[in-house]
Amino acid sequence: MQVELSAGTVEYTDTGGPGPVVVFVHGLLMDGTLWDGPVTGLPEHRCVVPTLPLGAHRHPMHPDADLSLPGIAALLAELLERLDLRDVTLVGVDTGGALVQLLMVAGESRVSRVVLASCDAFDNFPPGLTGKTLFLAGKLSPGLFGVFMQQMRLRAVRRLPIAFGWLTKRGDAVSAGWIRPLLSQASVRRDTVRVLRAAAETPDILVEAAERLPSFDRPALVVWAHEDRVMPPEHGARLVALLPKGKLVEVDDSYTLIPLDQPAEFARLVREFTAG
Repeated sequence: MQVELSAGTVEYTDTGGPGPVVVFVHGLLMDGTLWDGPVTGLPEHRCVVPTLPLGAHRHPMHPDADLSLPGIAALLAELLERLDLRDVTLVGVDTGGALVQLLMVAGESRVSRVVLASCDAFDNFPPGLTGKTLFLAGKLSPGLFGVFMQQMRLRAVRRLPIAFGWLTKRGDAVSAGWIRPLLSQASVRRDTVRVLRAAAETPDILVEAAERLPSFDRPALVVWAHEDRVMPPEHGARLVALLPKGKLVEVDDSYTLIPLDQPAEFARLVREFTAG
């Protein structure tokens, strides 16, 4: 499915299930396929999964689109409005969790509860070797950025700590698909460089957001990978301490991208959280 938003065309999937509405938000250089496993495990829910302009999207954004993190968070809020989604459980991992935090502190009224899963937070922005490498690569021209990213065709490179190696234990087949639009479309490369440069200009954005998280008085589940090498495990506890209705759950045998490494467990946690 597609929806025309102010920034451009955004693709999304919608299972149309009868139960609670859950909107899943992916991270940088990822698309909605990140959530295929958990969505399969939630047949009773209405699962809406957009592919946002974070580098793995297939439709270029308008030249004047705001591709900063606040701009993309606003685009996500616009999608909730256009699809008339209410009483939403908003779920984010990696950079998707950063976008969820921005909507939390903005007081987005359509969001009734959130799940923050191993995500950028506080001063961990850009996160880990992967984030720092991408932000440095974003200084290149779109053309040179594309040349740099060509090496991601190789599994051996994708499994390096500077790529997806410390983000997922088992998800290489999925992550291999995420880079295809960027490698094949100059317009997507331009969008991605714009995203990276805009993010690099606001290194304290999540520190500032954290100061306002105590104002979020709705239920919040923080799910952190026990073996995370990119998102510090102590950040999960720090987030819960700021959230009046926060709860922390740690997941074993997973890196940052829990939806890829432990999809059934992630679906179970979301199911129990929405039921509560």
